[in-house]
Amino acid sequence: METNKQLFAEPEHLHSVGFSPVRQVMEKMRTLERQGHQVIPFQIGEPDFDTPRCIVEATKQALDAKFTHYAPNRGSVEFRKAIGQLLFQKGLQYDPETEILVTVGGAEAIFDGVFAFLDKGDEVIVPTPSFMNYRNDIAMAGGRFVELPLRAEDSFQINITALKQAITPKTKMLIINNPSNPTGIIFTPDVLKQVAKIAVRYNLIVFSDEIYDEIVYDGTPCVSIATFPGMRERTIVMNGFSKSFAMTGWRVGYLAAPPSVITTMLKVHQYVSTCIPTFIQEGLASSMLSAECQADRRAMVAAFSRKRKLLLEGLSTIPQLRFSVPHGAFYVFVDVSSSGVDGSQFADRLLAERHVAVVPGIGFSPSASRFVRFSFATSEENIREGVERIRRFVGSLAK
Repeated sequence: METNKQLFAEPEHLHSVGFSPVRQVMEKMRTLERQGHQVIPFQIGEPDFDTPRCIVEATKQALDAKFTHYAPNRGSVEFRKAIGQLLFQKGLQYDPETEILVTVGGAEAIFDGVFAFLDKGDEVIVPTPSFMNYRNDIAMAGGRFVELPLRAEDSFQINITALKQAITPKTKMLIINNPSNPTGIIFTPDVLKQVAKIAVRYNLIVFSDEIYDEIVYDGTPCVSIATFPGMRERTIVMNGFSKSFAMTGWRVGYLAAPPSVITTMLKVHQYVSTCIPTFIQEGLASSMLSAECQADRRAMVAAFSRKRKLLLEGLSTIPQLRFSVPHGAFYVFVDVSSSGVDGSQFADRLLAERHVAVVPGIGFSPSASRFVRFSFATSEENIREGVERIRRFVGSLAK
């Protein structure tokens, strides 16, 4: 019997899995706060709003009514019906009985979609920069992450020629995030139409992360790729309540796909999490479509729009910073290379010297080393103060 092996050696499928750069910045920020510093939080992808009161009250009532036992693995029928109505408002039609699966947030939904369909060596094309979960989930599943770099000079839209060139006989899936984290860019309907034709031609699964689809600005259309011809049968739509309902801590997400696809993902879901709390499902089912809840959500997006304008106006007065105007989510992806340092140095020094937290772009792609991500999901007071600190910081770099 072998006795010299390391008992808790990290398994091979975790060797290329990294920690979230966002969480790493948060840990540094909290250390500074414990030391008494006031840190401007431009790093977190979380609405700075409370969950709509009607949802909170309905969930309390569900607790009082003793909705504290297991829900079905797929999610309660009532909640799935409410999700079905929400999807219908977006131009998507899915049967709540067989085509919707409730998950523990969007993170589990991504995990389920990747693990349910990837075999070892399968390739997944991901437009980058991208949410870090995609790369790490694909690695854990034994798949191969294939970057499709998006260029700032193209406003981070997908280059169709480059997409075709990235496809090989091993390509199985394409992941798109629309609107995008970290760029805030919305893919145009024309680009999505061309992507859809390629997915049909090459018989690809498309995992469409639409978690920010209701946080859009300037009347910019945000269309689901599942609405294009030939796409419903090959698309997994992911969405949730963290962003547009300000419910990050509640951990509620969902997947929508054809029945057989849902059944396969259910195999992963039932052993990962079983179900989300029953009282949350009951509370949401009875409140999420109410006029009060919808009004609260519209007010939140309107506030984000004002904050976006304020941050963009401030950043545009700092010549060394360049960015594409985001039309969705609550992020600005900023090229800081003209400041004289790369994104990682910029983020580290900005936090240490001026106590402003941003996320280095390299955390979203090795090719994004000259960028940092700003989140404007913070107060207008923080945005004004943060911009002034950044202005002084960038000025100090030029000396």
